[in-house]
Amino acid sequence: MTYEWLVKIVSNYWPMFLRGAGVTLFISIIGTILGSIIGLLIGVVRTIPMPEAGMKKVLLKIINALLSAYVEFFRGTPMIVQAMVIYYGSALAFGIDMDRMVAAIFIVSINTGAYMAEIVRGGIISVDKGQFEAAHAIGMNHFQTMQNVVLPQVIRNILPATGNEFVINIKDTSVLNVISVTELFFQTKSIAGNNFRYFESFFVASIIYFIMTFTVTRILRFIERKLDGPENYDLTGNQMQVDRPEDMLRRTKDWPNKY
Repeated sequence: MTYEWLVKIVSNYWPMFLRGAGVTLFISIIGTILGSIIGLLIGVVRTIPMPEAGMKKVLLKIINALLSAYVEFFRGTPMIVQAMVIYYGSALAFGIDMDRMVAAIFIVSINTGAYMAEIVRGGIISVDKGQFEAAHAIGMNHFQTMQNVVLPQVIRNILPATGNEFVINIKDTSVLNVISVTELFFQTKSIAGNNFRYFESFFVASIIYFIMTFTVTRILRFIERKLDGPENYDLTGNQMQVDRPEDMLRRTKDWPNKY
């Protein structure tokens, strides 16, 4: 690797790198948002209490079985295989000519949704059982309990995992080059094919990937800190407390000298 080649590649091909990074971020953001919504919906449905008997019980069992199959399939297969099956398979089997960008967002969304469904379900289960009982005691049904009591806590608790999925999506969009989506990996491969400097081209791409993931991680941690509120509450800051503890301690030490 030479410094001159790095400068030459960046100066000649920076628009392609920039477009690729933009497409990567766009797919990752939209895919993560839609996947989180899918995960929330599935998590809420899968935690509905099972009726004791009747058609509702049968219907809920069927829905749970279908949702479980979806989650297990998309968690158990690589996204690159899912991309090939969905994009080329839909064209061959059903004659659907999907736009590549739409296909990319769809693939990332349903893949993320499968992971987020389990994350949300775990977040709901971790909420104290007494809160469910209290909500039911005042007449709330399952969805009202979720909306007003459980989900506000769950969303805060799953925020780190959601951020982790976002970072993973930024990196995993590189597999979408198999369906010719012009994300960063695809653009870098084209650049390297033009100048036959593969190492330098992908070194630049690796720096761009790192900048994106590092920036996203720092932004998400900032948001987490904001949601957490202040680390140390000033318990003496209300009007009922006249003195702070350190002032009281200092006055106590000065008491023998003063009196």
